[in-house]
Amino acid sequence: MNELRITSEREHIDIGFVHRFLSEHSTWAQGIPLALVEKSIAHSLCFGGFLGDRQVAFARVVSDYATFANLVDVFVLPECRGRGFSKQMMEAVLAHPQLQGLRRFTLATGDAHGLYARYGFTAPRYPQTFMERYVPDIYAPGANAGVGAGLETATP
Repeated sequence: MNELRITSEREHIDIGFVHRFLSEHSTWAQGIPLALVEKSIAHSLCFGGFLGDRQVAFARVVSDYATFANLVDVFVLPECRGRGFSKQMMEAVLAHPQLQGLRRFTLATGDAHGLYARYGFTAPRYPQTFMERYVPDIYAPGANAGVGAGLETATP
């Protein structure tokens, strides 16, 4: 397994790199504006994975650092996959001192269930208690990104 240098020091995160990947190559944030990526990074615990000076991986955690955390925006560049980097990123995230003793740690994935299961993630124990507001095309050109975007309203 190749050694990946991982840091959670925000000043080392290449925001342009993260934005390019998310907006152009991710399945979950196509078209996300740079300003939103900058804001999300500023308000989250972020992890960058580097080979030398080149960033090749990223993960972001939204948390109150006391009771819950949500893992989002996890990726490894396609040309760097299959080398154990996603596992190294997960180990760094889960070992971070600010993320210890949490009651709930959540994430959403479309295709990496096996990876996350290795680290104790399962389907929700009580799925009937979870709800969400989800607007999958919020970053699409012409989408209304305001409050209530994507919600249908009843007319009297």
